Amino acid sequence: MSGFYCPVEPAINPHVGVTEARAVEWLDRVGLGADPRLREEVVRLNVAEFFARAAPEADDEPMQVAVRWACWAHLFLRERGGDEDFMTTAGEVQRALEVPWHAVAEDRFALALQDIALAMHGCATGQQARRFADAHRAWLFTAAWQASLDSMGLAPSLDDHVMMRLNAASGAPTAALLEIAVGEEVPAHEADSPPVRALGEMAVLVTGWDTDLHTGCGVVEVLAEQGRTTVERATEQARAMRDRVLTRFLDLREQVLIGPVSEALRGYLGSLGHAIRGNIDWALGAPRFVGFTEAPAVPGQRGREWADSPADADPSPLPIAAIAWWWDDM
Repeated sequence: MSGFYCPVEPAINPHVGVTEARAVEWLDRVGLGADPRLREEVVRLNVAEFFARAAPEADDEPMQVAVRWACWAHLFLRERGGDEDFMTTAGEVQRALEVPWHAVAEDRFALALQDIALAMHGCATGQQARRFADAHRAWLFTAAWQASLDSMGLAPSLDDHVMMRLNAASGAPTAALLEIAVGEEVPAHEADSPPVRALGEMAVLVTGWDTDLHTGCGVVEVLAEQGRTTVERATEQARAMRDRVLTRFLDLREQVLIGPVSEALRGYLGSLGHAIRGNIDWALGAPRFVGFTEAPAVPGQRGREWADSPADADPSPLPIAAIAWWWDDM
């Protein structure tokens, strides 16, 4: 089985241990660690390592915001994701995030999210906080979309899977948190430009598909079911698709960075590359990918080697309508 192709050098924030310890203390302080089993689960995931790898030069305060939210998000979906009134709860926590100065619901998840939001406003610009809130709303919407499909026993098409994957698994909020962690606000004319938006989406999809490759879920399941093929063959197909997107990401990022761009954008685009590499390195030791949860390990994945070249470097667009525009001339 082929290894992961990712020509980005590994890096890690030297304060990762302190960041993790402070996040665990916060978890207990705000009452999110009440269930011992779920507390152990989120602590063992050590999401601080992922953000330390994605933002190796970030200061501790924005790192705290990122890590605390990741812990919050994991526990929120584990405890509330299957509720019949999930949309009501989602609306409450989203409003809590957007107006953190007054309690909008006497709910521990809403109050904990407000605590995170207040800390965010202390280390981020108003525009950065707004970008995160917008990404958070999309994440909640996608969680509801997935729950709706599950309740009807429906499997997503490949196009639907891709559209959901762009906002599921906290990808979009994580990208917004990385901008905050890097520091400077990316100017709107750069952040909202088609190539920068495409690069952000590509990084989110690659990390999401890497998670699927680690576990044998997600895109692997979709391809196996639609193609009526084995998990092994679906895995190789998913890897080729993933490498094709990563190749486009690296090429487009290089094109963007050749031009006159802000240092804030350079830092943000650098963090996207670190996030792709860091997600792989983090997953190598995260319990989530080695049997701590129910997700099955893909045969042969443990002990894999890195690939020196992409499994598919075809420069033409993938035949997936939702993302074909990434290959447009920008």
